[in-house]
Amino acid sequence: MKDLFTIGEMHKLFAVPVRTLRFYDEIGLLRPERVDPRTGYRYYSAGQFERLNTIKYLRALGVSLERIRGFFENRDTDVVELLLQEQLADTRRRLDELQRIERRIGRRLDDLRHARTAKTGVVLQKALPARAIAFLRQEIPQGGDLETPLAELQSHIRQDAAVFLGKVGVSIARERLYARQFDRYTGIFLFVEPEEQYGGPVLHLPAGEWLTVCYRGTHAHSAPSYELLLDEAARRGFELAEDSVEVTHIDAGFTSDETQYLTELQVPVKKSENTS
Repeated sequence: MKDLFTIGEMHKLFAVPVRTLRFYDEIGLLRPERVDPRTGYRYYSAGQFERLNTIKYLRALGVSLERIRGFFENRDTDVVELLLQEQLADTRRRLDELQRIERRIGRRLDDLRHARTAKTGVVLQKALPARAIAFLRQEIPQGGDLETPLAELQSHIRQDAAVFLGKVGVSIARERLYARQFDRYTGIFLFVEPEEQYGGPVLHLPAGEWLTVCYRGTHAHSAPSYELLLDEAARRGFELAEDSVEVTHIDAGFTSDETQYLTELQVPVKKSENTS
């Protein structure tokens, strides 16, 4: 059997990239048995095979290089057991996070599929449940900067959350709706998903009856649909119960085809006191 193996041979035997083997040498995790002082070539011994296999095994379990190095410095069955227990706990946490992400992506996919087939220009009456939102009350002109207040809201999201897919919305105060003033928003919000660990204050849109309408376009094209909603609410004997909800389901983030953009307006309603 050969006494020494080049770094290229170690790469072929263990399917570990040469660059990785060099890095392990640099950090002291797997030093070569010998380095040729003239050429700088690294040579490994068969006695190092077990150590490299252990490194590969622990890396496959997701153990950090720092922990692996600590294990080799204190090689003991108790240390191994503690290391594996800690890694099992980390794996379970990552699995929980991936399952939360899966549910969020599933809901977003359902929403996208619904948006692609939604009827436009038709006012619907829906019984909607209470919905949690992270709300920032701020005057924003239509067409104004939404990214800055949105970033302020998103700053409260747990930093290690792998993905945030909550929908973004804006709102117009009820008084402005009645005045048919649709060119200024009174707030911006994020729908907070059940799994989202949001650190800021959370409000709830009320459960109850809502009138909704979808249209092709962005927030800038909302005025005719607001007019339609208000007229239909009056025709059905409703008055507005709260501020509006305005959500763009399909925008430039999904497609470059503006004809596919879809925005939904929602207003909570209750029977008018003047209705006999």
